Amino acid sequence: MSSKPYKIWFDGKLVPWNEAKVHVLTHTLHYGLGVFEGIRAYECQDGRAAVFRLTDHINRLYSSARIAQIEIPFSKEEMRKAIFDLLVVNRFKEAYIRPIAFIGDGAMGVHPRNNPIRVAIAAYPWGAYLGDEAVTKGIRAKIASYTRMHVNTFMTKAKISGNYVNSVMAKLEVTSLGFDEALMLDTEGYVSEGSGENIFIVRNGTLKTPPLTSILEGITRNSTIEIAFDEGLHQVVTERFTRDELYIADEAFLTGTAAEITPIREVDGRTVGDGVPGPVTRRLQERFFDVIRGKDEKFINWLDFVP
Repeated sequence: MSSKPYKIWFDGKLVPWNEAKVHVLTHTLHYGLGVFEGIRAYECQDGRAAVFRLTDHINRLYSSARIAQIEIPFSKEEMRKAIFDLLVVNRFKEAYIRPIAFIGDGAMGVHPRNNPIRVAIAAYPWGAYLGDEAVTKGIRAKIASYTRMHVNTFMTKAKISGNYVNSVMAKLEVTSLGFDEALMLDTEGYVSEGSGENIFIVRNGTLKTPPLTSILEGITRNSTIEIAFDEGLHQVVTERFTRDELYIADEAFLTGTAAEITPIREVDGRTVGDGVPGPVTRRLQERFFDVIRGKDEKFINWLDFVP
C-alpha cells in the first residue's frame, strides 16, 4: 500500500502513514520472528464503531509473543488504548487493524541479541477478503501440495510472521491454477485449515472442525462454535477429518477475522453439496453478521465500543 492519508501508531506515537519506516537490516525482515494480529472494527446499527473481541485478540498477541520470546514493551491496556486512538484519529467506523511486534535492527545473525522490540499498529479499510461475491456465493478451493507445518517444527499456536511463508506458498500455488483459496493438510494427511482461515464442514447434520492440535486458535472459529450451540446445533464436534470426507460434505466454510464466514462451493474440482451456501452456513453467517453489527444482545459483550 502506498502513502495514505492515515496515521499509524508506531512505538507509542501516532505518525503519518509514510513516516512509519524501518531500517533494511530490521532483524524480523531477514529472519521472520515477529508476531501480529488481525482485528476488525465494525459500524454497528446505532452508528457507533466497535472492535470485535478486542480483548481476545490482544491476549492472543501477547501469547504469541511469549511463545516467540518477544517481550512487548507496552502493556495490554496501552495497546488497547492505541487501537481506539488510531480509529478515532483516522475517523474509521470500519477498519481492519494490524498490530505487529517485531525485532528491530542491530545485531545480525540468527540470534537477535539485544535488538529493540518495535511495535506498530495500522488500520485501514478492507472489504471482503476473498472477493465481493465470496460471502454470498462461496469460493473455489484446492488442496495445496504444501503441508501445514508440524507442531514441533513451527509453533502453530502463535501468529508468528515467518509461519506464514507456508501459507503464502500454498496461496500462490492454488491461485496460479485459478482457485480462490488454498486448503492445507497436516503432516498426517488430515485437513488442517486454509492459508489464513479455519475450516468447518457440515455432514449428516453434524458441524465439524479440526481440533486445536495443529491449527491456530481462531477467534472467529471460537465465535462460530459458540453461535452454533446457541442456535441449537448441538452436533458440533472438533475432530480430524480427511480430504475425501471434505469432498462428500453437505456444506463447508472458512472462518477468520479477514474472511469472516466464507462458504466453500467447490474443492479440487468437486462441488460441495449443491454448489451454493447451505442452510447451516447461511444461518451461522446471518447470526454472525448480526453479532458484529451490535444487533444481537446475547453476544454484545464481544464488542468493544470505541469511546
